[in-house]
Amino acid sequence: MTQDQSLREHLIYLLDGGGAHLDFDAAVAGLPPALRGVRPSGLPHTPWELLEHMRIAQSDILEFTRKPKHVSPVWPAGYWPATQAPPDDAAWDKSVKAFRADLASLRRIVKNPKINLHARLPHGTGQTALREVLLVADHTAYHLGQLVLVRRLLGAWK
Repeated sequence: MTQDQSLREHLIYLLDGGGAHLDFDAAVAGLPPALRGVRPSGLPHTPWELLEHMRIAQSDILEFTRKPKHVSPVWPAGYWPATQAPPDDAAWDKSVKAFRADLASLRRIVKNPKINLHARLPHGTGQTALREVLLVADHTAYHLGQLVLVRRLLGAWK
C-alpha cells in the first residue's frame, strides 16, 4: 500500500467517525421531534441549530473545494439557521439527508486517486483538498460533541 492510499484510508476512517470520533448517524438517530428545537438552559444551541450549522458549513467547504466560482454564505449569520427549531419533521429529515449526501461527495473526493489531495486549489489562497477534508472532519467532530451534550441535557442520549 502506498502512502497516498494509506492517507486516503485514514481520511475515510476519520470522515466516517472512526476512532475517537462520533459517527454522525449515531448522533442524530432517535432524537424525538419535540426536542429538536429545544435549547437547554445555559447552552447556546438547539439540536436543529447544530445540525443545520454542520450541514451548511460542510456544504460550503465541499462546494468551495469543487467549484472555483462558489460564493460562501455571509459569516456568521449565513452559517446558522434562521429558526431555533425545524419548521417540521421533513425539514429535519431533509437536513440529515443533505448532510449525508455531501459527506458521500467528500468521501468520493478522498477516494479518487486522480485528485491530488496535496495540490493547492487553483481558486484558493493556499488551501488543498486535504486541508478542506480535515477541516470538515474537525468541524463536524466539534459540533457532534456539542449535539451529544445537548441531547444528554435534554434526556435524549443513551
